[in-house]
Amino acid sequence: MTRMFRSICITAMLVLLGPYSDLQAQGPTDSTFKPSGKVWGLGFGDFAFKANADESNRGGTNQYTGMAANQSMFQFRRVYLGYDYEISERFSSNFLLAMEDNLVTTASSTPVTSGDLLTNGRYSLFIKNANVTWKNIFKGSHLSLGMVHTPAAVLLPELIWDYRCIERTISELRRTPAWDMGVILSGTLHSAKKTEFGYNLMIGNGTASRPENNQFKWFYGDVYVKLFNKKLIIDLYADYNRMDLVPGAHHDRSTIKGLIAFTSPKFTIGIEAFTNTLRNDVIAMSADSSTSKIDTRAIDYSIYARGRIYKDQLGFFVRYDNYDASLNTQNDTYINYAPRTSNYDPNTVEQFFTAGLDFTPIDKIHIMPNVWYTGYKNAGPSSIEDGYDLVYRLSIYYVYGK
Repeated sequence: MTRMFRSICITAMLVLLGPYSDLQAQGPTDSTFKPSGKVWGLGFGDFAFKANADESNRGGTNQYTGMAANQSMFQFRRVYLGYDYEISERFSSNFLLAMEDNLVTTASSTPVTSGDLLTNGRYSLFIKNANVTWKNIFKGSHLSLGMVHTPAAVLLPELIWDYRCIERTISELRRTPAWDMGVILSGTLHSAKKTEFGYNLMIGNGTASRPENNQFKWFYGDVYVKLFNKKLIIDLYADYNRMDLVPGAHHDRSTIKGLIAFTSPKFTIGIEAFTNTLRNDVIAMSADSSTSKIDTRAIDYSIYARGRIYKDQLGFFVRYDNYDASLNTQNDTYINYAPRTSNYDPNTVEQFFTAGLDFTPIDKIHIMPNVWYTGYKNAGPSSIEDGYDLVYRLSIYYVYGK
């Protein structure tokens, strides 16, 4: 399955790009075109109060792990400064600087941050997007090269959920890259008033904003269809990443994900789910202290709804996720499990819930009181008690230049 997926990605790009390498075959240009650019940006953050804290500091992929109960804070979770430039009719570029919160990236009891703060503790900026796009490289398709958003979270699922300022999609929560350095081919195979069929194929480093650190690439791909006046959306996604070349212990990960949603200006409901297999990713210890490498099989699903209550000024959102990476560890053979990929900890089952109101006094400004909850259920052989993180927030989101 994974070899087939890689072959499809590579073959599709070679076959589709080959006949269209001659710029002269692209047709006439518009002599009235003038290069132009625009600056844009956004930001979101909160006043947050943590009402309860999990005593074991689980949930390494969320921003409140390690934060003590009854602690409050004002915080920015994201600030963007971007510049989009139309080079010509056929070429455009995008550059984006980002400041993001100092996320915890390990599921251990000693949280390790992502390092998005400077050594003196101040916020820092990093390059999130820097790319050039060849528009209509052939009819209905665009080729982008550089640091780009991936098909995993941003190109469709994040647009349907539409509340990234509240929480990431399920893929990005488990650190499937939402942006990456590579090449992506995106296009529509058919577009009419009521229907649309499209695809996204990408090969990237798999390291997001960091330089490549090994010989392996991350392969992404999805196909989607929009039906019934484009209100019903179905998306099928897959990815593959080889993680190392240890002899006799093939270490890789592969994901299959599906999304189905009904969306309209007044109401949207969606279901997104994935299954992820990480081969030889867990170090399992037996009673005699011997160890074995076993597979991690994880499932995650997300159900959400959003809509308008009063005109364009008041809306709502609600979401529930259930995540379980313990499907391969439900037996009495081993006494301890240590994941090599920290975002796929087989010792804990997580349930996430959020709900809130969206007050929009003017366009591009959102004020959102909301509740953020993650429950942790012990799924490993230890006797750790269940726990939860509960945070009450007043979130602010603004956009300018778009």
